[in-house]
Amino acid sequence: MDRRDFLKAGVAGLALSAIRGYSAESAEEKAKRVALIGCGWYGKSALFRLLQIAPVEVVALCDVDKNMLAEAAGMVAERQKSRKKPRTYGDYRELLKKEELDIVQISTPDHWHALPMIAAVKAGADVRVEKPISVDVVEGQAMLAAARKYNRVVQVHMQRRSTPHVVEARDRIIREGKLGKIGLVEVYCYYHMRARGNPPDTEPPDYLDYEMWTGPAPMRPYNSLVHPRSWRAFMEYGNGIVGDMCVHMLDMVRFTLDLGWPKRISSSGGILVDKNSKANISDTQTATFDYGDLPIIWQHRSYGDPPNSKYHPWGAAYYGDKGTLWLNVHGYDFVPQGGGQPTHVDVLYEYEKYPEDKTEKDLERHVAAAMRRHWLSLLEAIETRGKPVSDIEEGYISATSCILANVALQLGRTLTFDPVKGLVVGDEEANRLLRRPYRKPWVHPEPEGV
Repeated sequence: MDRRDFLKAGVAGLALSAIRGYSAESAEEKAKRVALIGCGWYGKSALFRLLQIAPVEVVALCDVDKNMLAEAAGMVAERQKSRKKPRTYGDYRELLKKEELDIVQISTPDHWHALPMIAAVKAGADVRVEKPISVDVVEGQAMLAAARKYNRVVQVHMQRRSTPHVVEARDRIIREGKLGKIGLVEVYCYYHMRARGNPPDTEPPDYLDYEMWTGPAPMRPYNSLVHPRSWRAFMEYGNGIVGDMCVHMLDMVRFTLDLGWPKRISSSGGILVDKNSKANISDTQTATFDYGDLPIIWQHRSYGDPPNSKYHPWGAAYYGDKGTLWLNVHGYDFVPQGGGQPTHVDVLYEYEKYPEDKTEKDLERHVAAAMRRHWLSLLEAIETRGKPVSDIEEGYISATSCILANVALQLGRTLTFDPVKGLVVGDEEANRLLRRPYRKPWVHPEPEGV
């Protein structure tokens, strides 16, 4: 099988008819009704990939930013087959109460993942939720429990699992034993992505419902760093660069090596360089996810140059006794130990089939093919009532591992997590940090109460 055939056969293929249990003909007869909660940059990017491949109808949109909501409604109408504008809402609860939905896509900031996802599965919808699934561990446990209790398919948008060249590297390099014994994996991010500004606090703009935007998170004075897109500068809404970028790469390594929970997690770092910005996330951090005979070591810093610019500032390096694999969002390189023929593979673009990928504003073009395949996996799982390639449980494991890395950093000690009990072993102080306080009147979800 040559590489072209491999890609066709590998990650579900592009044709809907190629998916077991899902056909374009049956889908045409019962176009799935879709709603998007959170109409920002990435939410629209993912939704538009679905419209490229499936005869769905986007019937509703929700956002607390009226301008963003109106723009999204117009863009959806231009792209979907019916040309109808979706109905718009400022509160997800009203949307879920009034609409009859098959799929709900949740693309809000991280602190707003848990409550809408749980509400959506209670309303009978299947869900696609952005990563990381939660901002604290108990939220993730409640989300997983709700998905199982209500028998809904919930996919996490960790699309490395649907990236063609990642799947190829797993199957043709790792599983064929070309790396030999893997003794270490390094995952890293050296993007200068941490906000460095210090703009003054202001009144929120009149088109933004800032009270609802803040929701269960602590209320901070409005600042232009918060909305849109810069909210990751604050730990109140997420888990910093570890929660944003490490979760992707850790999940990719878990996927390619078929790993579950790490045995121990430790971390060090902090705000070591940029002490003047309003941002309160770390600018330097190392975390070790200990799998016994395999440590996975994460490092990020938001300053300076990457140590090896050839392999991109965000990715993973797998070190084996027979060779090294460099794997990132733009491709992979396999370098055999002691000479031999190296292998280089680039990311798959599909401009011939989807020329709009070339011109769509703000689209991460290297991710488009993976997004489409990710949707196809979800659509198949909905038809078969099976699990998608990035099931909610996998999202829970990867997100929780990263949250625990931040807890380990905060406490300055190594943590051992018992996934059966859902607790850190022998560490009550750490266990108190598995649940963040919710701002009233919002109530923190509980696994037992969903």
